[in-house]
Amino acid sequence: MITATLLIPALILDAILGEPRWLWNRLPHPAVLMGQLVGALDAGLNSGAGRRAKGVVAVLVLVITGLLIGWLLSLFGALMEILVAAILIAQRSLCDHLQAVVQGLQKDGLHGGRAAVAMIVSRDTTEMTGPQVARAAIESGAENMSDGVIAPAFWFLIAGLPGLLAYKMINTADSMIGYRNARYRDFGWAAARLDDLVNWIPARLTSLLMALSGGTLRDWSAIAEDARKHRSPNAGWPEAAMARALDAALSGPRSYDGEMQEFPWVHEDGAKGIGAEAIRRCTEMLWKTWGLGLLLTVAIAVIF
Repeated sequence: MITATLLIPALILDAILGEPRWLWNRLPHPAVLMGQLVGALDAGLNSGAGRRAKGVVAVLVLVITGLLIGWLLSLFGALMEILVAAILIAQRSLCDHLQAVVQGLQKDGLHGGRAAVAMIVSRDTTEMTGPQVARAAIESGAENMSDGVIAPAFWFLIAGLPGLLAYKMINTADSMIGYRNARYRDFGWAAARLDDLVNWIPARLTSLLMALSGGTLRDWSAIAEDARKHRSPNAGWPEAAMARALDAALSGPRSYDGEMQEFPWVHEDGAKGIGAEAIRRCTEMLWKTWGLGLLLTVAIAVIF
């Protein structure tokens, strides 16, 4: 399978280079450009009557644009495909962000941890306790392992750059307009539902890779049970697998927009008084999961 052969160096290149600041300080990152397109569609279509239908149109525009750009870029050859895939896979960046939370906690205490975790989560952080900072970071790490690493790699394997670009368009749209508030309940409906669909397999694959990496495959039935408690049909899977691997309780109560909200605990019997060490172990787990995913990609390249 040619896409597997191309994905191997892309995964390694991302792991080595991550997001070079010298480059993205001079050029707009593709994710930024995608966000600008989503923002333009939001501004142009999200008003008046028929917002759900307009949201469907917006998603169609995004998917078609992603497919077309991916196809055009693939015409430039294998090196271009490897480079674009490496840019749109975010393993190194993800782990760097988690390490920043660890360093924030260790260097500047709770204030530093709150400031660092605020860069990667949307929940309120100003009054977080130490364990809440750790849980937020770990949950973000687990979910983004699926959304930012395994899912992009999966769709690149299935459909090359067109599949990868289309996936990133959908995922970007969901992160910006896929909310259940008054503004986006209708307009963001299609983006949210399609994001659920395209992440269905990758989320469960991520969970399986984590369980294998963490030696908790024997707990698969408990992982599945915890995953189904999650408000998201997909995010609960990697989160539940990570909770078991770390033997830590995740999810639970948190604050959004000044309002405390209750969520079911994931692996409720796990440790709740976690901190920087748990985040460090989470990062280690993410690299183990990445390594197992790389081995799987090599196997696919050899067999197919």
